[in-house]
Amino acid sequence: MKIVGLETFLCNGGLRNYLFVRLRTSSGLTGVGEATLEWQERTVQTLLHEWVEPRLLGEDPACIERLVGGMVRDQYQGGATVMTAISAVEVALWDLLGKSCGRPVYRLLGGRVHQHLPAYANGWYGGAQTPEDYAERARDAAARGYRGLKFDPFGTAWKELTRQEAERAVAITAAIREAVGPEVQLFIEFHGRLSLPAAAEMLKLLEPLAPAWCEEPLAPERLDLLAALRARTDLRLAAGERLYTLAEFFQLAALRACDVVQPDLCHCGGLLAGKKIAAMAEARDMLVAPHCSIGPVALAAALHFDACTPNFMIQEAFGEWDVPWRDELVCGWNPLRHGVFELSDTPGLGLELNEAAIAAHPYRPQSFPSLWDEAWLARFSSRRTPREASESEAREDEETPR
Repeated sequence: MKIVGLETFLCNGGLRNYLFVRLRTSSGLTGVGEATLEWQERTVQTLLHEWVEPRLLGEDPACIERLVGGMVRDQYQGGATVMTAISAVEVALWDLLGKSCGRPVYRLLGGRVHQHLPAYANGWYGGAQTPEDYAERARDAAARGYRGLKFDPFGTAWKELTRQEAERAVAITAAIREAVGPEVQLFIEFHGRLSLPAAAEMLKLLEPLAPAWCEEPLAPERLDLLAALRARTDLRLAAGERLYTLAEFFQLAALRACDVVQPDLCHCGGLLAGKKIAAMAEARDMLVAPHCSIGPVALAAALHFDACTPNFMIQEAFGEWDVPWRDELVCGWNPLRHGVFELSDTPGLGLELNEAAIAAHPYRPQSFPSLWDEAWLARFSSRRTPREASESEAREDEETPR
């Protein structure tokens, strides 16, 4: 069996554009991956066809370590764009290998360790403006079975917080805690917004509310500052979604700069790289919770990783607050059941692309706003329900020049 083609499929998913990859082989088997990267999908698509595809054509898809290792070496400059292209085909190679063996991918990566994969909700607070709004939506998310909720209460803050901004963040968190009680974990998202002094002060204010972790409080490249912050707080820190190489994750683990490592398997090299990252974390008594804020193929890869990784903690879930056509893109695949993922034994990743559904939702430029622009708050908070989101997207499509 040899690789004979690489196809890409670009479509809109509301605030994001999803870029899917499919490898074709001489045997007729196919493997899928995802190369979604905010603002850069078309650039990644070009890389896939002009740089990745020639390196794969005619190759044995089972030679994953050699093929991916060679691309990581050859890409030379590094960064999110090329690593996303490489990660997408790495996942697609595992999908192919699983199908050829008649086994789910997690069986090929060490076998099942976890039968049930707990999820935490993200995207659930669309429409929230006041602490009371957040509380109402938190109750709804908890009623769906989620035992964890993630949210960013910091608006468009950058480096420093005013007293009013800090008080508002605490008020939102307190309202959510009161609404869902102590049994639901709260994961507070910082999006790398703050300076070290501002983050340290914010963590002190949040400590009485017992967050399960505080995520990416500082800029992702300053692992030294993150380690310094870790030494100043008893709260768990989470980080890693914007690290892209094994060397960066080694530094994170060596410093033990956080407690929960969050590799994004669609950006850090794929599934095998994820397993290597998890092993480094395990040796330092660190948990792993893959970041996954993009499409369903990326989620499928994360779930196979979760199922076979001993130090897996919990999986991010956006699906219930994504666009209504999300599941249609992958022929209805959705393993979420009342806040828990249940992964089947279907060979490969367990899902296929629906070309008709993908074609029905074309790419939209600049669909994802900056997290430091008021548009981030306005557009995210406008997504009150999936139905309202769908109607809003339809209106925007009508108004967009073709």
